[in-house]
Amino acid sequence: MPRALITGGAGFIGSTLAERLADDGVHVTVYDNFSTGREEFVSGLRTRPNATVVAGDILDTDALARAMSGADTVFHLAANADVRLGLEHPRRDLEQNALGTSSVLEAMREAGIRRIAFSSTGSVYGEPDLHPTPEDAPFPLQTSLYAASKLAGEGLIGAYCHGFDFTGLIFRFVSILGERYTHGHVYDFYRALRADPSHLRVLGDGRQEKSYLYVRDCIEGMLTGLGRHQEPGCFVYNLGTDETTIVDESVATITAHLGVEPEIEYTGGPRGWPGDSPLILLDCTRIRALGWSPTLTIREAVERTLAWFDENPSVVEVGTPA
Repeated sequence: MPRALITGGAGFIGSTLAERLADDGVHVTVYDNFSTGREEFVSGLRTRPNATVVAGDILDTDALARAMSGADTVFHLAANADVRLGLEHPRRDLEQNALGTSSVLEAMREAGIRRIAFSSTGSVYGEPDLHPTPEDAPFPLQTSLYAASKLAGEGLIGAYCHGFDFTGLIFRFVSILGERYTHGHVYDFYRALRADPSHLRVLGDGRQEKSYLYVRDCIEGMLTGLGRHQEPGCFVYNLGTDETTIVDESVATITAHLGVEPEIEYTGGPRGWPGDSPLILLDCTRIRALGWSPTLTIREAVERTLAWFDENPSVVEVGTPA
């Protein structure tokens, strides 16, 4: 039976990936410190004979190496994803993202595993001149500590591929939506409108334009790329849709879903926060050439997310941690 370890496996994407792999007959080990991962996302896995849940920190290299022993592939999804507050805690991205990736790679080397799939971000392109942005676009100045730390992780994986014959798959995601989504603007707006249907504060000018991707489409893209590479080397794929939406369109979808007509307050400017790129649209020709394509539009992904919120009110309950 194939075996895989997922760091951050109790999170939004990680737990969805864990269930998909378990359904496919893979023995899955979820490794998560549960700082943002949720027990309810992995409770079903605990009863499955081909799944193991381990509470642990990726910076504990020895514990991580023990947990991944015997695995064929490591999916490294654990990260600090709070882009907006990065400047308030400058070391957090360094420690959890860059140093965390270093720890994962060293644990793999200790355990004799040489195959890794890494969740990076389209934010590593900063504010590029070319849209859609391809994988070989030149990197401009980094605009967020999150993206800089992810780029450091990419660099480390490339070096391990070159120096230790690892097989590294780097996936640069757009923002992901869907069931178990608990972090980002759709979540924030839904919670805010549940608390006060008459008013909504929007960071920026509402014209920020981004691509988004449904979580199961994201996972299918990762597995498609991973299935094409057994040989040593570092391989980079963008994952996103060929469309974009603006913040105001998301607001309209959410307010219509909730049946409310709030007064909209904009904070102004083309960015919601320092490091927020006004436009993210990735060129996904490379992964599409392998036969992958998204199954849901952005609007459909937003609607799936909102329906999941309706079905899981405790997740978005006002007063619970965001």
